[in-house]
Amino acid sequence: MSRITLIDPASATGQTSEQLAQINGAFGMVPNMFKAAANSPAALASLWGAFGALGGGRLGAKLGEQIAVAIADRNDCNYCLAAHTGLGRKAGATAQEMAEAQAGRSTDPRTAAALAFAVGVVDKRAGIETADVDALRSAGFDDEEIVEIVAHIALNLFTNYLNVALDVPVDFPGVKLTRAAA
Repeated sequence: MSRITLIDPASATGQTSEQLAQINGAFGMVPNMFKAAANSPAALASLWGAFGALGGGRLGAKLGEQIAVAIADRNDCNYCLAAHTGLGRKAGATAQEMAEAQAGRSTDPRTAAALAFAVGVVDKRAGIETADVDALRSAGFDDEEIVEIVAHIALNLFTNYLNVALDVPVDFPGVKLTRAAA
């Protein structure tokens, strides 16, 4: 049971109502995470805006979702692991690719570099080395994409913390946490 009220989209007003309607249009439902964030119009606007901005970024949806599951597993976030595994499959990832990403791995060298970087940033609380950024460059990422990876990390840390701290009920098909990357 959630530690806070999950806002019913039918009772929301103003900008919150408009954003929840957009979210419903995108997902075919309003996921509980957004209902929790809707307690703060500013938090909801930030969250939905970040999803929209990064969704149109250069990394692509598949890599964004792979980063999300790697971070979710590191942070024991059942909600994000379930949601992003499903979204990753919709973005073209196989079940195996998502399971590997959850563990911070990939057979694709470019994806593997992005996941290693993301896990390293989370594990080291951003205290990474120049060599970590150089590894991304060696895998073919430019500065725009590197900053975008950091933005994905930040967004996923926010959603992980929101869901774990406030015990938001999972409303996506469950996926087992592995902590394999630990």
